[in-house]
Amino acid sequence: MPDFTDLVDQVGPSVVNIRTVEKVSSRSNANGMDEEMLEFFRRFGVPIPNVPRQQRPQRPQQEEEAQPRGVGSGFILTSDGFVMTNAHVVDGADEVIVTLTDKREFKARIVGADKRTDVAVVKIEASGLPAVKVGDVSRLRVGEWVMAIGSPFGLENTVTAGIVSAKQRDTGDYLPFIQTDVAINPGNSGGPLINMRGEVVGINSQIYSRSGGFMGISFAIPMDEAIRVSDQLRASGRVTRGRIGVQIGPVTKDVAESIGLGKAQGALVTGVEAGSPADKAGVEAGDIITRFDGKPIEKVADLPRLVGNTKPGNRSSVTVFRRGASRDLAITIAEIEPDKPATKVAEREEKPKASAAAQQMGLSVTDLTDAQKKELKLKGGVVVAAATDAAARAGLREGDIILSVANTEVSGVKDFESVLSKADKSKPINVLYRRGEWAQYALIRPGK
Repeated sequence: MPDFTDLVDQVGPSVVNIRTVEKVSSRSNANGMDEEMLEFFRRFGVPIPNVPRQQRPQRPQQEEEAQPRGVGSGFILTSDGFVMTNAHVVDGADEVIVTLTDKREFKARIVGADKRTDVAVVKIEASGLPAVKVGDVSRLRVGEWVMAIGSPFGLENTVTAGIVSAKQRDTGDYLPFIQTDVAINPGNSGGPLINMRGEVVGINSQIYSRSGGFMGISFAIPMDEAIRVSDQLRASGRVTRGRIGVQIGPVTKDVAESIGLGKAQGALVTGVEAGSPADKAGVEAGDIITRFDGKPIEKVADLPRLVGNTKPGNRSSVTVFRRGASRDLAITIAEIEPDKPATKVAEREEKPKASAAAQQMGLSVTDLTDAQKKELKLKGGVVVAAATDAAARAGLREGDIILSVANTEVSGVKDFESVLSKADKSKPINVLYRRGEWAQYALIRPGK
């Protein structure tokens, strides 16, 4: 078994305890009663009396009181007082108090916090502090020993150890977490994950638990991602991320084989935001994004990570797989913003007419009206009036808009019938359809 004593002596002084405080007020309300009295009336169903103003007791206005809010951990990033921790440790705090191992206490200023990655930086006014050494996460190997120092349940400077259980664990949009079996409990949040060279390779952030306590699975934010975020927080107090304006989903093995992609890889574009960088670049719903700036997209979570880490304004490239062929598109990255609500698909204006070819697949379809095409910004397609049998089993339903069949775009019912009649009915037929603002593939298996 490894000996961690030298590591504790080396890194221990760089680990800090973080206490947060929030200010609460017990001022009287409009009825002249405090909150405890009001709660009494509410709990027992007693009507709240309306006390005349002249009969209300004259209570002095009480000042706000500071109450403990939580305890977490952190570590000294630079000798001049920058401290790194989790965003959820300091979120909502009115006051942050940092305690060093030598028992000195400092009131800290929150420099910035990024909830998406759960990284925060606070600043204390001190100098000559023992800063940590940052390790190279790419050298971290599954199975190697790692150590954590923190304040679980408020027990300061607690040391636990274990091994790296997995890397690149997808539990968030922007973070490929490090999974370990190091004992992490409430209060450890924000503390360092340390390798056997005494370098910090991660920030202990989450645990998997059904009881609220440690169950053998914990997650740490990789230090390379944390440093990238902290640099922006220290520079501007906020983090800017790139966006291209697409909704995406995974590519299944069946879909990949049916459209000629080969293996299940990339990110399926299920929707493109109007006027977004992706829209201007020519990305379409149903495209499979396989590369971004030359980097392969192995799984759907890779794309938001790569785009998010790209500086807004940069000109990048995306490789899309569309109807059996790959093509490169130039795209200018925009800055991320809150998602826009999906718009409702317009109601059909005409009663649907059944199509003989479509009925063979369990489908009844109709043409899109000009008004629908204009509102939905579509050049063609057919509307599903009814879906039964094979089509229903594939997930299609009334109101869906079919855009392509067997990798071939359809402009209307006649085109749809022609394409469908030529399709090999002995194999699953891929159908690209749109539902609301989302587009996705379905595989219809005739005769099953």
